[in-house]
Amino acid sequence: MEKMAIGLLSGGLDSTLAIKIMLDLGIEVIGLNFMSPFCTCTSKNSGCKSEAVKVAKAFGIGIKSIFLGQEYVDVVRAPKHGYGKNINPCIDCRIMMFRYAKGIMKEINASFIFTGEVLGQRPMSQRQAAMSIIDKESGLKGLVLRPLSAKLLEPTIPEKEGIVNRERLLRISGRSRKSQIRMVEEYNINDYHCPSGGCLLTQISFANRMKDMIKFSNKISVKDARLLRIGRHFRLTDKCKVIVGRNEEENDKLERMAEPDDYSFYVKGYKGPVVVAKGAIGESLIPIVSQITARYSDASKDVEVPVCWKKISNNEVSIIMVTAIDEIRLKEMRI
Repeated sequence: MEKMAIGLLSGGLDSTLAIKIMLDLGIEVIGLNFMSPFCTCTSKNSGCKSEAVKVAKAFGIGIKSIFLGQEYVDVVRAPKHGYGKNINPCIDCRIMMFRYAKGIMKEINASFIFTGEVLGQRPMSQRQAAMSIIDKESGLKGLVLRPLSAKLLEPTIPEKEGIVNRERLLRISGRSRKSQIRMVEEYNINDYHCPSGGCLLTQISFANRMKDMIKFSNKISVKDARLLRIGRHFRLTDKCKVIVGRNEEENDKLERMAEPDDYSFYVKGYKGPVVVAKGAIGESLIPIVSQITARYSDASKDVEVPVCWKKISNNEVSIIMVTAIDEIRLKEMRI
């Protein structure tokens, strides 16, 4: 086997250490970074991709980035191996990543892949049984090395063939990262990102929004998934949902991402959010959406205020006078 491997690189603590270990063993490494609509680290200058690029640059290795888009959204909707604690399809997610890694491994003639996974660190995908399923279904059985926990796992093909010295691999397990923190100090690695990983699907508030969308939508696009990150969400009917911007940045995003058939709302003469109603609005729902709009504006909550509304594709603006919605009723609709 050639001494070249694909290393899954998030830019986080564990994957950074795995890269360092493999380089110290004389393995030529190509980093592979994955992104999705559900990454928590997605800002332009400090997101997962940029952090992975920083690590690759620091170690002097090449890196490839892959965006898991519609294919991944479809997996989240109906994962073969089910969900974790919330709506995280961790096993199916890893299988998808590994299949991509396998294709690149063949493309560049690498011999195996490796990850920063730690046995027992995550309850769904980092159990030994789950790891075996992932390796087998991705077509990489025996070709996935996990250097941080390798001595607690069966030897892989690169270990058996002497490409990787098993004695120099580690036996870390569990959720504590004390061993990894000690290692980065020893290696003098001062800049690493998202030490505990970052997936919105593991967070209960986002998971509830995703569950709502799965329940009421026949098709979920990448754009739909990204909208779940923005604003406050309210379910009015099976076919209508309302999104309320929380700040100027979210207001701008809502305006850019609104579809032609959506409706927008704002309170005339007062500071307040951009509100977008999606789905089958209907005249009967206009007052309710307007009351929600009034509730989050700077206007007094107990007096009537003018709320402007229009269909995004239509420049004709209508005005309705409403008072702010009752807090109890609002809470019942909040996703």
